[in-house]
Amino acid sequence: MIDGIDANQPAWFYDFVSPFSYLLLEQHEKWPGFDFVPTPVQLTELYRYWGQPLGAAVPAKRIFTYRHALFRAEQLGIPFKMPPAHPFDSIKPMLLAIAAGGEFACVREIFRFIWREGRDPSSEEGFEQLCERVGIAHGESIIEEESVRAQLRRNTNDAIAMGVFGVPTFWMNKQLFWGEDALPMLLYCARSPNWFESREVKRISTLPSGILKTVED
Repeated sequence: MIDGIDANQPAWFYDFVSPFSYLLLEQHEKWPGFDFVPTPVQLTELYRYWGQPLGAAVPAKRIFTYRHALFRAEQLGIPFKMPPAHPFDSIKPMLLAIAAGGEFACVREIFRFIWREGRDPSSEEGFEQLCERVGIAHGESIIEEESVRAQLRRNTNDAIAMGVFGVPTFWMNKQLFWGEDALPMLLYCARSPNWFESREVKRISTLPSGILKTVED
């Protein structure tokens, strides 16, 4: 059975390829006291749908992203080690998380395998070791099950329908909070949910674009 995302419930969207998803999960004790549902989505599909270029496609941005992730890890006191190559294919670990039931403990273990130990979950050897780590036998065959793959597609499509454009992203009170650095905003809005109803927030949320869209002949 494929489960759709309940937009009335808090959710946390992630992709294992994202170092900032790892850093945010390591701050789980700071999150608001809501039952966020950990939901894996394909970041590349989000970029494709919204027409965004992959960050790794811009050399200077790629370098800055890695440096910024390391800086944030050091600033927060979170163990951090880049995997041997990045970006990597994160499909296997995401399917594994779905097959394992998607509990936070399992998701955290997969993130730590990649970003604390610097391992490659996409290689045959790395994925086998990851399956052993989370206690799932025959992982390669399990992630080939159509129901598991269909769930990841459904997650991604539902997230797009909710406006999700990147990871990590919180969904709370039908509002999006994107990025590891959005945690303070999330905490504030958890305490003051009416902030979105303020005059200035409403004004800037409906600002017109100052640049006309180009129309192809």
